[in-house]
Amino acid sequence: MAMRPEDPTREGAHDAAADGSRPVARFEVRYSQILDHTGAVVGRLPKLAREPRALIPLYRAMVLTRLFDAKAVALQRTGQLGTYPSSLGQEATAVGLGAALESRDVLLPFYRDTGTQFMRGVRMTDILLYWGGDERGMAYEGPVEDFPISVPIATHAPHAVGVAYALKHRAESRAAVCSLGDGATSKGDFYEALNAAGVWQLPLIFLVTNNQWAISVPRCDQSHAETLAQKAIAAGIEGEQVDGNDVLAVYETMRRALARARAGGGPHLIEALTYRIADHTTADDASRYRDDAEVSRQRALDPIDRVRKYLTAAGAWSDADESTLEAECRLELEEGVKEYLATPARAPDSMFDHLFEALPAALEAQRDEVKKGGSRG
Repeated sequence: MAMRPEDPTREGAHDAAADGSRPVARFEVRYSQILDHTGAVVGRLPKLAREPRALIPLYRAMVLTRLFDAKAVALQRTGQLGTYPSSLGQEATAVGLGAALESRDVLLPFYRDTGTQFMRGVRMTDILLYWGGDERGMAYEGPVEDFPISVPIATHAPHAVGVAYALKHRAESRAAVCSLGDGATSKGDFYEALNAAGVWQLPLIFLVTNNQWAISVPRCDQSHAETLAQKAIAAGIEGEQVDGNDVLAVYETMRRALARARAGGGPHLIEALTYRIADHTTADDASRYRDDAEVSRQRALDPIDRVRKYLTAAGAWSDADESTLEAECRLELEEGVKEYLATPARAPDSMFDHLFEALPAALEAQRDEVKKGGSRG
């Protein structure tokens, strides 16, 4: 987003309107794409992709995320996992973000960032434990300073401001990323965080995954704004759009924004345009509120297909490579699921362990009651 202030006193400035008013600022929201839905290169390739085979790790991460997604849904349907939010069709946004982040950065994820977390070193078992109702799943062995998954909408945006403020206060060359969905941009938490980030010029990136639906509410009914990226204007920060189904475009857009933030260039808002192919969660039935034809049109923009087409056309991928990759991913997935299912359940009263430094008397009584109930069972 380019912001160009106008000087009304400058000679040759825009003519005044009939009422004497003149424009004082103009704004522009830019959109980036590198690979289109056919796998054709339509933008400048980043250094990461100058050699086609260098894209294979990102492609693998996207395939692994999709296979994990399908397995998680199957586990939920068979009573072995709690409610689960699918990221089907959004793999490019998650993996592109993960590829751009450095280990020193801090991620504040929302519930469809599975691919990003895999790229950050979070284990499959941990993700499954979390959605199975075990908070130990968020005690990552890898990115220890990354935040737990945020299920409440936009409540982690102010937290991200706090993290970024700390990074700036310590003069650390690091950045925080607050990842959220399009529905979150309608919440007060989001606007307050955006404003604070702009005022304090914090090293904070807001990545809005616009999948066109906030549960059953379509994007057109959420906001009359032409883009969500333009919401950055009110905060005085940079904002732009990117093809969220293009892993290279997401990576490069995030890389630029992160480098700028780490160097003291301030916050940034990136709107990644994608689509939620699946139901909102396993507790939802999207067929009740959206047309199958719309979903079919969006499937044609599949983020994984376009990378595979690009790699194949470049001579860097074959059917044999695809079969090998799928077998490797399925083996990794089965090992993660096996470990998850073999993890002993925590005692029911453990839910009280991390609520307060010193548990209030009323909750002590509840904990004791839960313990008694457990012993009777």
